[in-house]
Amino acid sequence: MSLSLYACMLILKEHHLLKSSAIQGDLDAKMVDITYDSRKVKKDALFFCKGDNFRPIYLTMAKDNGAITYVAEQPYPEGKGMNAFIVTNIQKAMALLSAAYFDYPQDDLFVIAYTGTKGKTTSAYFTKGILDITTNKQTALFSTIDRILGPKPEQRFKSDLTTPESLDLFHDMRAAVDNGMTHLIMEVSSQAYLRNRVFGLTYDVGFFLNITPDHIGPNEHPDFDNYLHCKLQLLVNSRKCVINAETDHFDEVYAAAKTTTNPDSIYLYAGADFQAPQDIDIDFRFESKEADLATSRFNFTPVTPKAQALGVGGAYQLSLIGDFNESNATAAIIAAAFAGADTEETQKGIANVRIPGRMESLKVPGHGQVYVDYAHNYASMKALLSFLKKEYNDPKLIVVVGSPGDKGVSRRPGFAKVLTEYAQQAFLTTDDPGFENPQDIATQIDQAIDHNKVNVEIVLDRKAAIKAAITMSQPGDIVVLAGKGADPYQKVRGVDTPYPTDLAVAKQVVAEL
Repeated sequence: MSLSLYACMLILKEHHLLKSSAIQGDLDAKMVDITYDSRKVKKDALFFCKGDNFRPIYLTMAKDNGAITYVAEQPYPEGKGMNAFIVTNIQKAMALLSAAYFDYPQDDLFVIAYTGTKGKTTSAYFTKGILDITTNKQTALFSTIDRILGPKPEQRFKSDLTTPESLDLFHDMRAAVDNGMTHLIMEVSSQAYLRNRVFGLTYDVGFFLNITPDHIGPNEHPDFDNYLHCKLQLLVNSRKCVINAETDHFDEVYAAAKTTTNPDSIYLYAGADFQAPQDIDIDFRFESKEADLATSRFNFTPVTPKAQALGVGGAYQLSLIGDFNESNATAAIIAAAFAGADTEETQKGIANVRIPGRMESLKVPGHGQVYVDYAHNYASMKALLSFLKKEYNDPKLIVVVGSPGDKGVSRRPGFAKVLTEYAQQAFLTTDDPGFENPQDIATQIDQAIDHNKVNVEIVLDRKAAIKAAITMSQPGDIVVLAGKGADPYQKVRGVDTPYPTDLAVAKQVVAEL
């Protein structure tokens, strides 16, 4: 891989990002490495001076390690003697130049993208389950849980971000293509657009699943309008748009899709009982037939002629329990159909999909049933708890939950609300506190809970909280370990501290009992 100074200049000028440049030699000179981490710089590298915490010493280190060019939003004396591109937006510049350096790997992939406050990961895994059959395991996945770049175990990695930095994103796309992948399913977070991690990227099919307030706080979106705006950018950058017609703010979502996409390439789906506005045609309907503690069965019906042309209508079964997953499965069926899957492949592929940290259960003899789930905001927690309340005929619900520090501040009142609505016992604990005091986070949630309805204990040691919840449960009770799913670490003061996962901790408690 390489990128010439001339190509960099052309790309930055084309997108009106270049403020000034300083070229020390031949414009045809090429950079054969590209990075934003000064510790990883190699000879003849292009280095990006990015981040709110960027320090000029990093540029000095990059130069000493062999970087010959830097890109930044301001000139630095430490870069004297280097080629320099001074740009208006470093994140946008990095996205565009990274795509070019890795030779536009997205052009060699059929890219399916999901955004939404909840359901992205589930929809993505359902889609991969189907397309692994259709493409003979040539489908890559970029999700909150895993990044899968190839069919081999060593080509699977744990994710640290839902949508990685643009340079890492295009690097992994190129690796996926080189590993023989033909399709890519990716989750696209609102932060990806807020931070311009996917700037310039176009998707073959883009899904808008839903929107409720989330990720609003000092280090994230300043308000809901900004959060919604960032979510909508996925539709603006998709060749085909698929929208859950039952989402809040549907009019704004649909209008955003129409700004860049012909209405013939916009598809809507909804439940069988959903009443759409008279001027809106629902292309796909799904109808729940049976959802219990083992399987979920539903019918999927293409309604309009353009939907029927995809030919994937029929009866479907899921192993991932919860009737709320049927909407996610519907999105996956549509996505897979666009990617070429037929009905038989779709039914077979989606039937046995299981997702780490999603509705994992554990029986505890003499105590309650334990569920581990990644539900991490009001909407996803409400869907989970309401399903369990219905299926177990109004059991006592014991919930262990925390809220991240430094982000997702808006989740805290949401947790208090949903606990008040459904739980009888809550253990407030630690969940990636970052640089915040976990006691303060728990107290913020606790203060908004109605203590006449919910008994609350604050136990900051998450393992101890899980043990207390399981130990106090009685037969017939339901214990919900929410928020972390299969996360194998706690983010504490900038360090990913190893953590066994909630399910592993629960199993250890059961063994001790």
